[in-house]
Amino acid sequence: MTTPVAVVGAGLVGAGWSIVFARAGYPVRIYDGDAGIRSNVMAGIRTNLEDLQSFELIESADSVLGRITVCDTLEDAVDGVSYVQESVFETIPVKTEITAALDAACALDVVIGSSSSGIPASAFTENLQGRQRCLIAHPVNPPYLVPLVELVPAPWTDPAAVQSVHDLMTAVGQSPIHVAREVDGFVLNRLQGALLNEAWALFEEGYASAEDIDKTVSEGLGLRWSFMGPFETIDLNAPGGVADYAARLAPLYHTVAQSRTAPKPWGDDLIGNVEAERRTDLPEQDLASRREWRDRRLMALAAHKNKASKAIGD
Repeated sequence: MTTPVAVVGAGLVGAGWSIVFARAGYPVRIYDGDAGIRSNVMAGIRTNLEDLQSFELIESADSVLGRITVCDTLEDAVDGVSYVQESVFETIPVKTEITAALDAACALDVVIGSSSSGIPASAFTENLQGRQRCLIAHPVNPPYLVPLVELVPAPWTDPAAVQSVHDLMTAVGQSPIHVAREVDGFVLNRLQGALLNEAWALFEEGYASAEDIDKTVSEGLGLRWSFMGPFETIDLNAPGGVADYAARLAPLYHTVAQSRTAPKPWGDDLIGNVEAERRTDLPEQDLASRREWRDRRLMALAAHKNKASKAIGD
């Protein structure tokens, strides 16, 4: 029988992780310190599983849901598990408190991965007795539809712990990458941040509307990026490959980079202007339904990629 895993923190990310592990056949124990969240999390998970079943991404919502158990105490959640995925609120004090509690409650050989999207593990594990078993395992939301997981060790993380989480993530159908050492934002949010900062700047300077900037990605860059990364993209965009592309366009990109040598923060007026345009296009009361639409589009994309991979043997 597969050893259970624990998910601590049952918000959107934690609930998503529960689906990842349960879908792969692992018994999952969920815990959240908020009793209200504990009482409602299964209803949300069921809805997501039924959507996955409708896109033929799982065979049975009921069978996956049957592997998930909500626990009333942290100790019950981690008893006898092989791995813990921590997904609590992202502040250093909250992370420090829950990781200390996990370090005290878990068996010594249990690895603890944090879903932190930007706070490095060194910021909240330094004083733990078992700090060598702690690392970042940062997903993209929702993790059951977007498989990337960033594995980022603290300076004291045991390499064997990193490898064990890499093996686990691969086994449950995720796509882990190894970030060699800590850096602010890790890899995903540094890349996303570069695009976001340029998008905000182009909007503020009046070059394009928020809608047209979004369209540049959704109808342009994003189509290729849904199945290949930036290096492969440019490798295929010049007759002689990446070196040829660099010879042709490196000066242009250098000029663009030099134009942003003094990046500005996202100011209140700027945020307000983008917010006003977005709320015109999407009223606040429609945000939840649009998120559901996004997830169903991701499900359709995942189903398409699964079928395409089987068809071409990739």
